Amino acid sequence: MLRVDPRQRHRLAEIIANLGDRITEARASGWHGEVQGLQVSLDAARAKMASMTRTDQARASGHADLGIPTIRQTR
Repeated sequence: MLRVDPRQRHRLAEIIANLGDRITEARASGWHGEVQGLQVSLDAARAKMASMTRTDQARASGHADLGIPTIRQTR
């Protein structure tokens, strides 16, 4: 997955707002397939924004989330 330049957060917010407007228009016009496609794009854009927020918070805290280690059983 590509990383978005943090300085472009405002553009991503504009894209999210635009997708919402386009979904409203597509629903009003009865374009059900278009609504579904736009919803997928909106969900992805929101997920990207959430990812950017988590990355910003991690940078601000100075800690890296390495996840939870798992123990492998040897044979």
